[in-house]
Amino acid sequence: MKISEITAAIEQVAPVSLQEGFDNTGFQAGDPEATATGALLCTDITPAVVDEAVERGYNLVISHHPIIFHPLKKLIGATVPQRVVMQSLRAGVTLYCAHTNMDNAMGGVSFRMAKKLDMTNVDFLQPTERDDAPGGRAGCGVIGNVEAMPAVDVLRRAKDAFQVGSVKYSGDGGKTITRVALCGGAGAFLIPAAIRAGAQLMITADARHNDFIDNNRDIIVADIGHFESEQYTKEIFFEVIRQKFRTFAVDFAKSDINQIKYL
Repeated sequence: MKISEITAAIEQVAPVSLQEGFDNTGFQAGDPEATATGALLCTDITPAVVDEAVERGYNLVISHHPIIFHPLKKLIGATVPQRVVMQSLRAGVTLYCAHTNMDNAMGGVSFRMAKKLDMTNVDFLQPTERDDAPGGRAGCGVIGNVEAMPAVDVLRRAKDAFQVGSVKYSGDGGKTITRVALCGGAGAFLIPAAIRAGAQLMITADARHNDFIDNNRDIIVADIGHFESEQYTKEIFFEVIRQKFRTFAVDFAKSDINQIKYL
């Protein structure tokens, strides 16, 4: 089958039209019409991931984050994106990403986070009606219920589930929590929506200093890290591909590791 047939299955779940205007979802480099030999799944495309794909004989890498986010004005190996693109083209490996379209899709990134935290009654935090979305609905973030427990216990559960080196949070860690809002990646812009929806705790990433202190009295804000919050997106890719193409070679990249370190 063609590489484009594999990626089309992902786009049935998360159409490219759902991406944000600033994004660059979809094919990044390579030949979509080449015969697919296998797909390696990751959060970030790095030189090590491309090397691993070559070693395994796979000619498709599917990531959550785009390797080409800002326009490339030249290809001389001066930056990591340039080097990765050059490396993949030389090796005949096609690069594809599903980024904010998967963030905004039903069952997407934030829904996977909620699954990891065993949340119930999960729905979009900021929904929109979309004719181009499966089921006619898309949106940003999710909100749902957890069994009643202190906020620090919810955060300990998150720290374990997402393999977090350090959790930053504001507010009263002893407060009993039953309603939680989530957004994979940089989701602090949704804090007002989480407050309006009755969330007592918002878990996201890339929160700024004022995101914590300006909302202290209304909601507990927690930052678990960008990679950590979105790392399970590749599980969605795996399930979508394996469900439609049961004998196709697809696997998680062992070299897909968090580039951010903690002391």
